[in-house]
Amino acid sequence: MSDSSYFFSEQSQEGSPSNTQGTVIYWFRNDLRLADNRALVHACQHVESLVFVYCHSLSTLHPQRWNLPHSGLHRQRFVASALADLSDQLNAMGSQLLEVNMSAVEFLPLLASELDSKVVYCEEIAAPYEQDDILALAAAGLTVHTHWQSTLYDPVHLSFKPDALPDVFTQFRTLIEGSDLQPPAPLPAPQYLPALPDNFSQILKKWGIDSHADITMAKAQESAGASTLQADQRSSFPYFLPEFSGASTAACAHVEDYFKRKLPHSYKQTRNQLSGLDYSTKFSPWLASGAISARQIFSALKKFEAEHGANEGSYWIWFELLWRDYFRLLHLKYGHRLYFAKGLSDFPAPVHDAEKFTNWCLARTGDPFIDAAMAELAATGYLSNRMRQVVASYLIHELACDWRAGAAWFEAQLIDYDVYSNQGNWLYIAGRGTDPRNGRRFNIQKQVHDHDPDGSYRRLWAKPGNAAND
Repeated sequence: MSDSSYFFSEQSQEGSPSNTQGTVIYWFRNDLRLADNRALVHACQHVESLVFVYCHSLSTLHPQRWNLPHSGLHRQRFVASALADLSDQLNAMGSQLLEVNMSAVEFLPLLASELDSKVVYCEEIAAPYEQDDILALAAAGLTVHTHWQSTLYDPVHLSFKPDALPDVFTQFRTLIEGSDLQPPAPLPAPQYLPALPDNFSQILKKWGIDSHADITMAKAQESAGASTLQADQRSSFPYFLPEFSGASTAACAHVEDYFKRKLPHSYKQTRNQLSGLDYSTKFSPWLASGAISARQIFSALKKFEAEHGANEGSYWIWFELLWRDYFRLLHLKYGHRLYFAKGLSDFPAPVHDAEKFTNWCLARTGDPFIDAAMAELAATGYLSNRMRQVVASYLIHELACDWRAGAAWFEAQLIDYDVYSNQGNWLYIAGRGTDPRNGRRFNIQKQVHDHDPDGSYRRLWAKPGNAAND
């Protein structure tokens, strides 16, 4: 049976809840917003009282494979600001966000027992570890209603099932463009939220939680040394500034400003630049955390094109959103296979040189272009799309290291880490995914010539940072 059966079995549960349930848990995952949140809408329609939960698994701070954490300090701080904003929005609607430093698998069954509840609503994430969490909660006796909501196009509306997804992106794009299919309009935020249960304050007291601030990720960050994290003024995504914080309100304001300044018309020409605020959309960090949805962005894009006209640049924004969909649909088709050493290929397991990998991570390869990019990534948690491809190619094809180690480093470092796109892109570069050319090996000297001919990028990151304390 295909791994995509996860998706269809969960989707079939959407109509199954009784008309009114008692207390239900809403578990926020990568959907840190109230608007265009299908799972939240369904939860609000079927319950009398609702408890909102976000679980900071401390395991994300501990080394896993390759001796790397799942989430680095940059992303932790970005997500913390998203949660603070989400908490404020919930408070304004008479509710509250319960944040705990435990995994969902550990905490949700305990909370469900306290609430005398067996039901959890959340978004569907079709990646192995995330699926394992759902299975573990089900094994603990909980009924989990998952809702697919992270793609632009709804998979159930496509002309093919996930198992029949073309293995070449261009073929997939052609199918979409040849149809009249349009993404669903984004859903508005709920006008009201079900009340908190009567015993909610007692639960907070039992767990030693007095307020949102008492249990935020700030404590975990402090224990992990985040107090030493500095704001690097060279960053192309300065998340330490309010307008680039993780908040969904900041995300919506950024999207509005981006289109108001008519930047989509120049996107195709500037998207491969290496530094600056305006060369790319900068939507990806908010998309990754779910502070804004692809459909909200698409709706703004269509409004912009209706008012100012479409061109190759605005088309390319849709093109990039479609790539994002494609990597998600690949997970529905192939599931765990995307995480095997050989990926979807028949190649032998990749070799690995631990010393070269460490030097790559620490910006000590000896190649000024590569080291500049790796220094930027470590200092800011962000890297241009062009440089992500270049450094990935260098690690795989020049240093002969395991692509999975590179994927793990990006997971640990990137503010905008997205499990689907990260895995899909690394497989693509390694030639172990769906690239019809069996991988992408970039000529580093050509990349320097094309994208940093005057050496400005290398000089920018070769010197100590122009940093100020956050």
